Amino acid sequence: MALRTLSAFPTLADSLFSDRFNRIDRLFSQLTGDTLVAAAPSYDVKKRDANHYIISVSVPGWKESELEIETVSGNLTISGKREEESSSEQESWIHRGIYRQDFQLSFSLPEHAKVSNASLADGLLTLDIHQEIPESEKPKKIAIGNNQKVLEHKA
Repeated sequence: MALRTLSAFPTLADSLFSDRFNRIDRLFSQLTGDTLVAAAPSYDVKKRDANHYIISVSVPGWKESELEIETVSGNLTISGKREEESSSEQESWIHRGIYRQDFQLSFSLPEHAKVSNASLADGLLTLDIHQEIPESEKPKKIAIGNNQKVLEHKA
């Protein structure tokens, strides 16, 4: 990853130069099948207790209508698809460095896990995952005991 200094007013040459590198990165990614360096947002997975997990995904600038959460066959998929922007003729971008690409994240959920809540606040999509193990599948302790009666022999 290259270190690049930022100026308050990037020159036209700087933005064209950086755009060329972005295009080269996309081209190599298409040829090799690799994902782009910043193709998916950052995320955290936290275990609260034995049956509760929290997944937090960094999605600054995304609206609820642009995000989709789906569970299918034990897989959780979070995807984002940007809505088309309506720009007026008076506005034009000089530099656009905020990540705006569509994305898709996939997670394998533990058996019997369900997403119980999803919220979007301050650029973080937070998912609460609860794992409910049925009573029939929970481990059971079996006491060891000797319940046999001893018969005495009379002579």
